[in-house]
Amino acid sequence: MTSPGDREAWKRAAAEEAVKLVEPGMAVGLGHGSTARYALLRIAELLRSGKLREVVGVPCSTQVEREARELGIPLTTLEENPILDLTIDGADEVDPELNLIKGGGGALLREKVVAQASRREVIVVDEGKLSPALGTRCPVPVEVLPFGWRTHLPFLEGLGAEVTLRRGADGAPVRTDGGNFILDCAFGPIRDPQSLARELDARAGILGHGLFLGLATHLYVGTPHGVSYHRCIDEGQIFEA
Repeated sequence: MTSPGDREAWKRAAAEEAVKLVEPGMAVGLGHGSTARYALLRIAELLRSGKLREVVGVPCSTQVEREARELGIPLTTLEENPILDLTIDGADEVDPELNLIKGGGGALLREKVVAQASRREVIVVDEGKLSPALGTRCPVPVEVLPFGWRTHLPFLEGLGAEVTLRRGADGAPVRTDGGNFILDCAFGPIRDPQSLARELDARAGILGHGLFLGLATHLYVGTPHGVSYHRCIDEGQIFEA
């Protein structure tokens, strides 16, 4: 039986393996979430030891920014470095074509901005995040303006979703770093993620969504037998171990 400790070990192994892609002089996107945090810790360790030099990071959330500063990782911005060498980030679900659902931690909009600015989007997960089809294991987070947020409910339900406003422990709506709300949309297995993404992208008031399609270039998966590596070699359609 798999224990939480086992999964944490797999996550750490995947993240630390991915950090081997980081080279001196790089500008690196620093992902949000429990698995990406292990990459953050490893980068900080390598910088402190002198094994890695002249690396700067762009954090995907204010939480990651605070932690990176505490760890002594030099930070930059997308204004100063509009093209990043790579980003290391986690995912909530990964399909066989390396499409993703992200945003369980609430940083989906900034994560996507950083991903789109990256030459390589390196995803680190444990094997429990692998799925035959997006939506099988988790809902799609949708970030919306607080203004008029209820108007999106019939639209999203019309697309086949069961919609829940994400709330905190105090019962108040969770707010993103941008001050927006998150609607968690349970579609079940999504037959055509590209079509759904286009529908969401076209809706005024929807600022972002957790469908990350055609963005990931590398995947590191922590398993009981070690870390498996997969690389996109044909625009998100064919993968090579």
